[in-house]
Amino acid sequence: MAVAVKPTVTDWQPETFLKYTVTPMDYAEDDGNGPRNETGGREETANLIKALMAEVQQLHRMFAQAPGFIAVLRGPSLVYEVVNEAYYQLVGHRELIGRPIQEALPELGGQGYLEILKNVFCTGRPFSGALLPVTLQRTFDGPTTTIYVDLLFQPLIDDEGNTTRIFIQGHDVTKQRDAIEALNESNQRLNFALEGARAGIWDWTFHDNEVVYSKRWKEILGYGEGDIPNRYQEWVRRIHPDDRQAALEDIQATMKEQAPLNIEYRLQCKDGTYKWVISRGVVVARDERGRPARMSGTMTDISDKKKSEEMIWQHANFDILTGLPNRRLFRDRLEQEIRKAHRTGDEIALLFIDLDHFKEVNDLHGHDVGDQLLNHVASRLSSCIRESDTVARLGGDEFTIILTELHEPHIELMAQKITQKLAMPFVLNEGIAHISASVGITLYPADADNTADLIRNADQAMYAAKAGGRNHFRFFTKSMHSEAQNRVRLAQDLRSALTSKRLKVYFQPIVDLSSGEISKAEALLRWNHDALGDISPARFIPIAEESGLIHEIGDFVFSEAVSWAMQWSAKSKNTFEISINKSPIQFTRGASIDWPAYLAERGLPAGCVTVEITEGVLLNASTQVATTLDKYKDTGIRVALDDFGTGYSSLAYLKRFHIDCLKIDQSFIRDISVNESSRAIAESIIAMAHRLGIRVIAEGIEEQNQLDILRLAGCDYGQGFIFSKAVPPIEFEALLENRMS
Repeated sequence: MAVAVKPTVTDWQPETFLKYTVTPMDYAEDDGNGPRNETGGREETANLIKALMAEVQQLHRMFAQAPGFIAVLRGPSLVYEVVNEAYYQLVGHRELIGRPIQEALPELGGQGYLEILKNVFCTGRPFSGALLPVTLQRTFDGPTTTIYVDLLFQPLIDDEGNTTRIFIQGHDVTKQRDAIEALNESNQRLNFALEGARAGIWDWTFHDNEVVYSKRWKEILGYGEGDIPNRYQEWVRRIHPDDRQAALEDIQATMKEQAPLNIEYRLQCKDGTYKWVISRGVVVARDERGRPARMSGTMTDISDKKKSEEMIWQHANFDILTGLPNRRLFRDRLEQEIRKAHRTGDEIALLFIDLDHFKEVNDLHGHDVGDQLLNHVASRLSSCIRESDTVARLGGDEFTIILTELHEPHIELMAQKITQKLAMPFVLNEGIAHISASVGITLYPADADNTADLIRNADQAMYAAKAGGRNHFRFFTKSMHSEAQNRVRLAQDLRSALTSKRLKVYFQPIVDLSSGEISKAEALLRWNHDALGDISPARFIPIAEESGLIHEIGDFVFSEAVSWAMQWSAKSKNTFEISINKSPIQFTRGASIDWPAYLAERGLPAGCVTVEITEGVLLNASTQVATTLDKYKDTGIRVALDDFGTGYSSLAYLKRFHIDCLKIDQSFIRDISVNESSRAIAESIIAMAHRLGIRVIAEGIEEQNQLDILRLAGCDYGQGFIFSKAVPPIEFEALLENRMS
């Protein structure tokens, strides 16, 4: 009988090997004649065990050093029984042997692997997978890491068909997976580049001038297969005439200098239109003498790119609203004209145009109407110039014109033409708008020889035209530079004067011509400058309007006038009326002081205040202006129209806005006694106003004969030096007391 050797697995830990239990019967061999010699049997068995142990050790070394990770889980609790070094490196060196996998690797929870292992144990069916993601926490409290593995869960079945263990085997394939992903991304980018480029291919053989065009090359130009002969001349013939010479020169340079070809040009399409393309190419073959023999390259449609570049250039150089050259292109053209004039010895005129009263139109009617007006202005200016001249919009309501090849009378005629055209009414969606233009003119090289100084000079001349009454032009003079600096300083001083109470309100009497009594007064602002003395309102009011100070100044004048109206009404026991001027600019935003409410709070009747406005307010009147004037009328505040007869003097405005009083401008009163036309105009205004139920005030009466004529014509009120100049409140109060006494 042979010796029966039975291996018994007692512990499958890496440091434990097979142990054998040999019974006494295992050492005996029964040949029918009884057991063999016991000593001989023991030696044979020992040798066998020694060989088996050596084989087991060899298997253990192979197991421990296997390149893949290996583990064995025992029982339904899936307890680690065997783990090799690769497995430890995979999951991190932690205590595994003797611990259930769920306890040893808790981070596997929720990833599905524990459920798969339990299913393998219960069903006895293996599981395998490739490139499976596994998230592990290799160190205590460390970050989690996701790796990719090829995996096998193999059930180990006993003789009775029951699963006792699960053999785990696999490989970390994270690097391979990353390499595959990188390769896929690279291929994808390459495909995107080839697909996005949409380039056509061409190949040109020099000795026979044959050019082979790809299908895509022909598609770019709208041709099909066979529509274009494979000849070099056919390509040349389709190049735009303006681009042909430059393209051929670039090709010759590529052949001579061995530099890559890179040209942008226009090619004619099948439908006759031209398309912008870019051709790139290199010489790919040379003959035995080193001369170019063949060139290959690509052609790409860049029409959209050219359109975008053109759009960008347009936006960078032209005003989007009017289509005129903008500030950037204007300066560029001015610099070009200066260089040209320097070479030829010619003169240049620069006109700086600022629109009068545009801000009122824009603020009163809104930006859409303002934009419409600017477009009309651009059209009128463009109609005034020659092809050799340039009109540009610098921004806002500022325009410039560059005049070349000129002589001085031409400059004046151009300036007159501009002011006349811009003074004509503009028909807009919201009705009719009236503006004018102040034009400043400077000359090259007489006034300046560079762009910056010319622009500055023209700007200063424009301000001089505006200060001189607007709606006309002025040539630059050397004194204007100091005048511009004085304006800046004056604006700063005006702001300080308002806060330091250097501005004073004076009052000029308005006399009832039938009784000779002072019936009311006009509030007039005066400024005594610390260094300059008395400054005329005609000088500082425009500065206040431009700087926005007019709103604060207007509130100051109103509150001062009301205060004195209260005092004089109380003394005379009758309502004393004061006229207060309101600038068109003050109508462009909501008043900080509500006039009717202010009067009501102080217990004064609204009739103690008259608001004086100019025709400019009515010419471009918005809904806001109409609403404000209607509110004044409804609450009892009277409305007087100042300087009547100097503007458009529209009777429609008198009816629409319920004007209470007209003030005849002093320009008609000044020579009323010697000029029949002025006298006729004044008498007509008085008669017309009375027919409409409107009272009349004559301004600027200085002589007795003027007063007599006005009384004879039935004028209601008079105002002027013949009665009194504007005086401080205390002096005016003395005038009132003298009249009453």
